[in-house]
Amino acid sequence: MIPGVRLVILGRQGSGKGTQCVRLSRHFVVPHISTGDMLRAAVREGTPLGKSAKAVTDAGGLVNDEIMIGLVRERLSAEDAHERGFILDGFPRTVTQALALDEIGGDRGVELAIDLEVPREVVLSRLLARRVCRDCGANYQATGRDPRPWICDNCGGDVVQRDDDTTEAINNRLDLYETQTQPLIEYYGRSSRMVAVGGTGTPDEVFDRLTRAVETTR
Repeated sequence: MIPGVRLVILGRQGSGKGTQCVRLSRHFVVPHISTGDMLRAAVREGTPLGKSAKAVTDAGGLVNDEIMIGLVRERLSAEDAHERGFILDGFPRTVTQALALDEIGGDRGVELAIDLEVPREVVLSRLLARRVCRDCGANYQATGRDPRPWICDNCGGDVVQRDDDTTEAINNRLDLYETQTQPLIEYYGRSSRMVAVGGTGTPDEVFDRLTRAVETTR
């Protein structure tokens, strides 16, 4: 275990990065900070931010930089992130966000950005089969032999398909991600903070690659 890591994990939706970020946070004993989780909480609570975010994501878009930077700035000011480090999942998505993140972090900013690479066709297939719990946000994969009604194993909530998990909306999100992420990869590459890790294989194989990438870099 290496304490105090400060990581950014990049990867398309459906790449499995959320699950791997949770595992990494436990391995390195640092908080997993998911902007997706923070936004979903705002949507569930019906806050002004949540309503604005829902309108954007339902249309297959991405929430703007100003909102996301504000969320992350507030979260990184918390004691656990400041003292122990962090694993950021879903942020930054643009160079503007990356610049803001370096300004927020200062000399305790991002040490390493990892691009978890999974082919687009694999991601599309996974997201079309994705089902989520309305209450806790747990993810499941539909197989065609799913229970009806489908009840979440974690909290007993209803498991449903997200409104924005249509082929058109998913492809729109993937196009936006690819357009915005290439400059981000180049940004972290210029400061030798970028590493690409293959995201296909078993979850354990991918996790081993990720931990090796962190440990080798440090």
